[in-house]
Amino acid sequence: MTERRIFDPHIHMTSRTTTDYEQMYAAGVRALVEPAFWLGQPRTNVGSFTDYFDGLIGWERFRAAQFGIRHHCTMALNPKEANDPRCTEVLDVLPRYLAKDGVVAVGEVGYDSMTPAEEDAFTRQLAMAVEHELPVMVHTPHRDKLAGTRRTLDVVRESGIAAEMVVVDHLNEVTVGPVADSGCWMGFSIYPDTKMDEQRMVAILREYGTSRVLVNSAADWGRSDPLKTAKTGDAMLAGGFTVADVDKVLWQNPVEFYGQSGKLMLEDVGQAEPTAETFAGNSVLRGARPDAAGSAGSAAS
Repeated sequence: MTERRIFDPHIHMTSRTTTDYEQMYAAGVRALVEPAFWLGQPRTNVGSFTDYFDGLIGWERFRAAQFGIRHHCTMALNPKEANDPRCTEVLDVLPRYLAKDGVVAVGEVGYDSMTPAEEDAFTRQLAMAVEHELPVMVHTPHRDKLAGTRRTLDVVRESGIAAEMVVVDHLNEVTVGPVADSGCWMGFSIYPDTKMDEQRMVAILREYGTSRVLVNSAADWGRSDPLKTAKTGDAMLAGGFTVADVDKVLWQNPVEFYGQSGKLMLEDVGQAEPTAETFAGNSVLRGARPDAAGSAGSAAS
């Protein structure tokens, strides 16, 4: 089979290892988008966000490049932390990050518990997306998902942003219909236990087609699998889809959606190899690497 190319449109690589990067590259992943998200433990001040944002556009981009993968990111105050007054000042510093190279969308935004504070942060960040001419990644709530998705679509419409600039993520069989009808992009997170699996995804693709669909692994520090995009491609082929169909879903669609930002970095994609270069004095190496002459190369700091 022709070598597959995969663009994972939603994966949290800050929480993954270099082994994950190696395995992803071997499976065909050549580009990804890492959305800013909740770290699992509450952050208590704006500085912890800015350090994290700096890491997304700095160290993590460097780390991915060492394994031949182009790293892009999205920036936002996530819905869960929008409820914490200590974090809302992030909205004041966010615009300077939205202007950075490789920041291809505003996200994740949306709802967690459907609170007024979440809605305020959601609407303010939709306005930022319009101002900065960026796409938006919307997180649908884990509870009362259908009602949350419908309210999400209402807020998107009220914001004035074009539907084709929005992906509504973490969909399932219950929520996909309203999003398909809205004109927004449909995002699906493929997980080992929850949200969606490969076979259910194939069934949805049969019903709704391959246009305006983004399939992601959303892999993070929880039980998840950064190879779920590749496994979905395998399931598509086993289910009768063509190689061209797989390429559309796993590569062309993410490029089309995030390409609306004008900030994708896909020149010579997949050509990078690990080097002795460092980022702020650090490398992905641990110990010395022999060079071609057999002597020790640069060691990691």
